[in-house]
Amino acid sequence: MKKINIGFLGAGGIAKAHAYSLQALPFYYSNIPKINFASVSSQTAASREQFATDYGFDKAESPEAFFKNEELDAVFILGPNKVHAEQLKKAFAMHGVSKIYLEKPVCSSLEEEQELSKLIGSSKKIQIGFQLLQASAVIKALNFWKQTDFGKPIHFSFHHLHGDYLNKSYRDKRVTRLTPAPDGGAMADLGSHAISLMIAFLGDKLEITSALQGGGYDDVDPGSDLFSSISLIDKDSGAVGQVNASRVSSGTGDAAGFQIYAEKGAIRYHTHQQDHFEYYLEEEGNWVKVYAGSDFQPYTSFPSAHVPSGWLRSMVHAHFLFLTEPVNSPFVPDLAHGLEVQRFVRETADHLLNFRENYKR
Repeated sequence: MKKINIGFLGAGGIAKAHAYSLQALPFYYSNIPKINFASVSSQTAASREQFATDYGFDKAESPEAFFKNEELDAVFILGPNKVHAEQLKKAFAMHGVSKIYLEKPVCSSLEEEQELSKLIGSSKKIQIGFQLLQASAVIKALNFWKQTDFGKPIHFSFHHLHGDYLNKSYRDKRVTRLTPAPDGGAMADLGSHAISLMIAFLGDKLEITSALQGGGYDDVDPGSDLFSSISLIDKDSGAVGQVNASRVSSGTGDAAGFQIYAEKGAIRYHTHQQDHFEYYLEEEGNWVKVYAGSDFQPYTSFPSAHVPSGWLRSMVHAHFLFLTEPVNSPFVPDLAHGLEVQRFVRETADHLLNFRENYKR
């Protein structure tokens, strides 16, 4: 396959994870293009130059020079939330770029959502960074949910919880992430992954009915939710449920998961047991645990299908989906999906503002 020249916009922690995952691809998959790390860009010259040295990029460029680079085939947008929309539009306009990988959130305002929606349906591939969708157990659970008669869903719960922001020193290092919703906050940062999962399983016709917000510190803008919970309804099926997102849930580590209860059974998953999902069918009368491990498709023998999968393994698979044209993947998050997630994030911010005005006096 032909060589693909890749450029990074962003040289922070998440960029390191993407560099690792791209470098790991040849160990897992044979049917991929040869990857050339052509350029990395960020606002700070020292950081982009160090990143280029550390991870083997041909050169480090200013953002202005990067967007004029005609050698790039694919762009990874990995910088601060507030620049995602503008950088996506600029990358989309680059003549040679045919693939764009955009870390969430897609954007930060209704106006940006409306502007980016014009890019849907183009010949350029835009994939959004909801890597949790590509965990092996989640892939299997989604396939099983779609292929099995669970009946109409009745109620559900999706969540993504951290506890790190309880620590002031941690907050002090991440001030740029504590901007008011929908640009920042727990629902935009963490809850967007849970919303993405919810849409994959239940569709995009759900509506928010209300929201709650908890937790607060003097050094955090009250508009930046530390914990938030939204209630939703699917008017077609009548199903109701919640999405919870938290930066201040003590002892959770990185806890994401879901439970869906339907007329004929239920299904659930949690990252604390990330190599399994479980289901219950009324006609069988017992819970069944399904092991997934690293059983990604197409099958890869490295390291083997039975080893634990891990977070970075799902990112590697997300990059495989991005660089190739897979035929059997149940859900690849495109720009339309990213914008739908962002709609929920934006509407959550409106509901949280209403909650604070009425209850947080």
